[in-house]
Amino acid sequence: APRLHLVDLDGAKAGHPLNHEMVRAIVRAVRIPCQFGGGLREEPVVQTMLDDVGVERVIVGTRALRDPDWFARMVQKYPRRVCLGLDARDSLVATAGWLEVSQMPALELARRFQGLEVGAVIYTNIANDGMMQGVDEGTLRDLAALSELGLPVIASGGVTTLADVERLCAVHQQSPRLVGAIV
Repeated sequence: APRLHLVDLDGAKAGHPLNHEMVRAIVRAVRIPCQFGGGLREEPVVQTMLDDVGVERVIVGTRALRDPDWFARMVQKYPRRVCLGLDARDSLVATAGWLEVSQMPALELARRFQGLEVGAVIYTNIANDGMMQGVDEGTLRDLAALSELGLPVIASGGVTTLADVERLCAVHQQSPRLVGAIV
């Protein structure tokens, strides 16, 4: 794998990372870059994860929805190192470790950050994540629409079989900004 994706689900629910020492140990133990999400809602925490813990990129979801200007400032301060985490149910952004679903369409939130050096948009259909049911047609449409914004997009949630990866590769052929998948 070109990158290891790490998520602190406890931290996402608490509103700040709780397992950063474990993340630090993982970063030191592997030889590939790591990206990290879960509870990143304050600039000092973002800076600590990037500069002290040593992750290559951080993923911000909840704060990006609640304070898009703050998120844009983080992207400007750390170009290509801050990713937009779009966790969605029925194409609407979910936050706080999936405990809340907003009325904000994921595509509309991503559109706010067009033209910025976002590391990636990581789109997770939370209805599919961990269910071993594959990537559905609605998620494929959402991924294609997000990639049309010109931002790099990574598929997450439901990527279960080789057939799912092949379907994502087919979308990539039409939407080359779909650059990866979390498996």
